[in-house]
Amino acid sequence: MKITVIGSGAIGGNLAAKLAVAGHDVQVADARGREAVRAEVLESGARATDLADAVQGRDVIVLSIPFGVAGQLTDLFASVPEETVVIDTSNYYPGMLSEPIEAVDNGQVESVYTAELLGRPVVKAWNAALAETQRTKGVPAGTPGRIAIPVAGDSEEARKVAMGLVDDVGFDPYDAGVLADSWRQQPNSPAYCTELTLDELPAALAAADRVKDAAVRDSLPERFAALPANPTVDDVVEMNRAAHR
Repeated sequence: MKITVIGSGAIGGNLAAKLAVAGHDVQVADARGREAVRAEVLESGARATDLADAVQGRDVIVLSIPFGVAGQLTDLFASVPEETVVIDTSNYYPGMLSEPIEAVDNGQVESVYTAELLGRPVVKAWNAALAETQRTKGVPAGTPGRIAIPVAGDSEEARKVAMGLVDDVGFDPYDAGVLADSWRQQPNSPAYCTELTLDELPAALAAADRVKDAAVRDSLPERFAALPANPTVDDVVEMNRAAHR
């Protein structure tokens, strides 16, 4: 597929590289310019491009940008065909990674808010796994213990496209239903960054609790401070799991 990843940070850069290795035609755009795309991302076969040229003639656009800034891309997306699948990987961390947003604090689902800012539907995927998990723990389909990643969106066809790409980068895709239900994979739900298998993930999504999960999210600085110096990805995953025991 022809894929553009907008954002070349830990998640976006990793996805661009892995999707290129999987055989897709991948472009990477960054608001800071082509030079912001790291060399190791381009070594995979992905190509850096200017933001203004990034969205034309593409099958899929992956938004790996800070939560709450999608409105800055509304004009860019105005000419993007309706059939282009747009995937949102962002997460809301008020006071840590973004300013508080009243609509989301009052209960609007994160990716529903992003879709409104952008002016078009989105699919929620790749938000519920740590960047290091995504970088190092992808394995071929059928491998025992393969980690699952939830995918939510209102279009069944768009969900299927996103799920296929999740599989391509080494994880079991799980159909998590419509976008309004994607709050179940937001920070810090039982399904969020806990490295669950396809058998384990449905129960974790069902156990989500908006009030409790938001409190767990907001306690992240204190919980992270209690970890060992230079924590591993396994340390962080165990911290996330322990918050729901």
